Amino acid sequence: MSAYMGYMVLAAILMFIGMAVSGKLKRKFHEYAQVPLSEGLSGKEVAERMLHDNGIHDVQVVSVGGFLSDHYNPANKTVNLSPDVYAGRSIAAAAVAAHECGHAVQHATAYSMLQLRSKLVPIVNITTTLSQWVLLAGLGVLGFGVGNQTVLLIGIALFAFSTIFTFVTLPVEYDASSRALKWMESTGLTSRGEHEQAEDALKWAARTYVVAAISSLATLLYYIMIFLNRRDD
Repeated sequence: MSAYMGYMVLAAILMFIGMAVSGKLKRKFHEYAQVPLSEGLSGKEVAERMLHDNGIHDVQVVSVGGFLSDHYNPANKTVNLSPDVYAGRSIAAAAVAAHECGHAVQHATAYSMLQLRSKLVPIVNITTTLSQWVLLAGLGVLGFGVGNQTVLLIGIALFAFSTIFTFVTLPVEYDASSRALKWMESTGLTSRGEHEQAEDALKWAARTYVVAAISSLATLLYYIMIFLNRRDD
């Protein structure tokens, strides 16, 4: 099997795992979106209350298009909630809204891993696209003969930035969920049963990032293996 075909098989397996976890997350969201929050607050109201309780008054809660497109933007200090979360009055909406506010709290408290992640963003934006072409050139897939070890090594180094980024993202996401769940519990926003459901929803959301990190690491190790095998030839 050629290096390119080996990569395609690995990519297909990892893609299947990623799709399975993503599918599970969507099913969980739909399930908990049908469970009304006993407090009756919308996602927008939950977010605004959490921001207020954490002394954050310069972050705006806005609605954005898309499904599960929720995110916090540190550049303009906005908690961006998808329509189902922004207007939803369910366990799922409350959990997601609180999670995104968890990122706002991280930003306000200068959480170190979030700061590191933010610094890596511009670098990763460049290396992610560039690494794919350099790797293909190093492997010889682009018609450059059998490839070049130096070019391949450069491609591996570039790809490593993306892998590092995925692992730096993990503590950022888990910490945001932890902050959200602690706040929801301490304020009495959720009952015991509701808290368990919110925790379950956020766990599956976090697992999508775990799969992404493992996939990136597996791909990086695969390229390193190719490099070492060619060096020994």
